[in-house]
Order: sequence, then C-alpha cells, then structure tokens
Amino acid sequence: MPIFINDAQKEFFVDCDLLKTQGSNILLFLKCANKELSVLLTDDKTIKELNKKYRDQDQTTDVLSFSQNDGEESILESRLLGDVVISISTAKKQASQHDLLLEEEIVLLLIHGTLHLLGFDHEVSHREAYRMKKKTREVFHIIFPNKKPIESCSLYSD
Repeated sequence: MPIFINDAQKEFFVDCDLLKTQGSNILLFLKCANKELSVLLTDDKTIKELNKKYRDQDQTTDVLSFSQNDGEESILESRLLGDVVISISTAKKQASQHDLLLEEEIVLLLIHGTLHLLGFDHEVSHREAYRMKKKTREVFHIIFPNKKPIESCSLYSD
C-alpha cells in the first residue's frame, strides 16, 4: 500500500513519515491495503487555484480529492486510488477550532479525502453525509482512540 507524500508547503512542519504510517492505517481499515494513494500537502494559494480549476470554486478549501478512476475502471479493480490535496494552512486554522493538534486535523482531512476517492459524497444527500461522517468517526477513532474533535466539526459530527 504505497502512500506517496509531497510536502510542497513551507509554513508548518509535518512529519511525513508519521503521516505515511497513518495513511497506511487508513487504507488498511478501509480494506484498501493494496491501493496506492498520493497526498499533496500545500498552502491556501495553491489549493484555491486547484479548486477554481477543477471545481469552478474560486475559494480556499481544506481538502480536495482527485480519483484516478474515470469510469472505465472500477474503483475496486484499480490499484491506483487517487490524489488527496490538503491545505496545511487551512488545516492549522481548523485544528484549533476543532480542538485538535495539527497532525490530528491533517489525518481527519486525509480520511475525508480518501473516503471521497472511495465514492463517499456528503453533498449528495443527508443520508450519504451521515454515512460519510459515521465512517470518518470510525477511522479517526482507530488512529486516535482517545481523541475526538469538538461537536462543531462538520467533517466528524452529525
């Protein structure tokens, strides 16, 4: 389960070896141990540009997911899962709002992005949003068993 991490931001220190281990645990828990995942850690400027270019949203966001499967090959059949882009600048701001350490917030965003690559989509319906948040809680609890974001964390709470 290769996890490739490119830390293209310079503002905050991120332990990429630890993140790689945590990413492997996420894939293992999601029964995707045989998948490859690329993670780009970036800043607000770059993620805003990507959000505008690929989603026509001219704003900063915390995480973007880009599936490598465009319909011809099933997500379950392909070895390459996709790319997750995380704004470390936004993650740092959200970490304090969610009562998390930066490392914990980054993992929360990585879980969220990975679930999108697996077909979860909170924007489809309330039911799907609930399903995605429930799975996020399960995975986050495996990695950080004694930690949970505050109730206002929209990625985690109902």
